[in-house]
Amino acid sequence: MQIELAGLAIETKVRFCSIIAQTHDNSQVFGVARIFASFNDTFVHVTDLSGKETIARVTGGMKVKADRDESSPYAAMLAAQDVAAKCKEVGITAVHVKIRATGGTRTKTPGPGGQAALRALARSGLRIGRIEDVTPIPSDSTRKKGGRRGRRL
Repeated sequence: MQIELAGLAIETKVRFCSIIAQTHDNSQVFGVARIFASFNDTFVHVTDLSGKETIARVTGGMKVKADRDESSPYAAMLAAQDVAAKCKEVGITAVHVKIRATGGTRTKTPGPGGQAALRALARSGLRIGRIEDVTPIPSDSTRKKGGRRGRRL
């Protein structure tokens, strides 16, 4: 493609990328569903297999009004249903799931919305490939918040 700008001819290469590969009748088109479930919110983020192209990203906070309900299983279920609908529009029929908690020096268990989001993805008709826990766990870390005697209630 050639563009003329103030008398100068500039050549550019146009590259089109397709999320959906050519598939046969019985094969599945996979994406990667990354579920981040903390105790404050739940993110459901679907990308292509490389992780470079975002297909859909919805959080629990986008689905409910009250701040206290952002991490609830209900909000996570609504977010996952929304993501599944967008995936079907694009043509993704199956997902590998990577579920994650906050990790590091904080909690290593996923919040209440993690399991609900996974179940909602499965119930919406998407095939589930592999389920993997990708919570960051330090081999040796910085000092945990709270001081020498911990958090006193």
